[in-house]
Formats: sequence, C-alpha cells, structure tokens
Amino acid sequence: MAQIKITLVKGLSARKPNQVATVKALGLSKRNSSVVKDDNEAIRGMINTIAHMVKIEEV
Repeated sequence: MAQIKITLVKGLSARKPNQVATVKALGLSKRNSSVVKDDNEAIRGMINTIAHMVKIEEV
C-alpha cells in the first residue's frame, strides 16, 4: 500500500477544536513535525480537514 508523509507547516494557535484534535490524532505535535501514514480514505479525510495546515508528500 502507498504511504504518504504529512508535515505540519502552520501552528495550532487560534484553530478550531476539531482541527487541533485531528492534528493530534495524526500524531503531529509541533510545527515542522512529520509522520508517515498509509494512504487510505480515513487518513485522506483527516488531511482534508487540515489541508491548509499541512504539506503532503508521497513516500
């Protein structure tokens, strides 16, 4: 299965609670932190919620 690298590029201050919860659920904590996840519909939905705050790369 394909994997994607998700990098948080904007901070969490002054964000909606559901966006903060989504970032935490993905395993991101600080700006410029990255995680590698399997590319599936659940992860894509989470990315869609915070698309303006993250950078996506295929691994």
